[in-house]
Amino acid sequence: MEKKRISLADLDLLKKNFKQSGLHTVCQAAKCPNIGECFKHKTATFMILGDVCSRNCAFCATTHGKPLDIDKDEPLKLANTIRNLGLKYVVITSVTRDDLPDGGAEHFKNVVNVIRKEISDIKIELLVPDFKGDTKSIDVVLSSKPDVFGHNVETVPSLYKFRKWADYNRSLDVLSYAKKKGFITKTGIMLGLGETETQLLELFKDLKRIDCDILTIGQYLKPLKDNAEMVKEYTDEEFESLKQKALDVGIKTCVSGKYVRSSYFAENTYQFLQNKN
Repeated sequence: MEKKRISLADLDLLKKNFKQSGLHTVCQAAKCPNIGECFKHKTATFMILGDVCSRNCAFCATTHGKPLDIDKDEPLKLANTIRNLGLKYVVITSVTRDDLPDGGAEHFKNVVNVIRKEISDIKIELLVPDFKGDTKSIDVVLSSKPDVFGHNVETVPSLYKFRKWADYNRSLDVLSYAKKKGFITKTGIMLGLGETETQLLELFKDLKRIDCDILTIGQYLKPLKDNAEMVKEYTDEEFESLKQKALDVGIKTCVSGKYVRSSYFAENTYQFLQNKN
């Protein structure tokens, strides 16, 4: 597969800004293939609650192990960095923090509230872990009123062996709960781990059943030698076909392509959905 080219010059300003503030981006931690393209446009997905995940999914490049203590100054650091970069739409995600009683929900809320206090006209999209299905934690996050509430189902049920300590139905329940509370919901999947088209169509139907608004479909790319192997590389035509099938099922918005990730051009997807409504 042809890789995207990254201009190191385009990355210097943003990487320096993140390093000075002590912030993390999922763009760097997860070795996202869009890092050059997004950074060139001064956009990024910020990763809160540290850069060490309490889980160890076979497809993920994020460091796993014992997470560090929460940085209480992180919300203000993040707000200042967003202001300095002149961003108007940000995606906030995190590592999974099963070590915390609320999974980090209160910190998510604090981050959103501080950003809104410091930057009044910003749009905020969240990409959250499953919080072990705890609705009290989800309610804490939702109380911050994000513009988009995202949680990735990642793959079809039969391949959840790659998602350590995760559960497909629980992930659907997280999205369904937020949708019933009136929020725009978003999820993402990756292709190439061994799923079938029949399984994908069933997944699309599941997402329609819970009225998920936005679906992103991308190619799984093995980030490190110890990660799961890529079973299949999909063609552009196959990505387009699956997008159409998702739309035919009734999902409102679908972005599909080899390098698509859940946060890829998230603002454009949000605006498209707003215009469509």
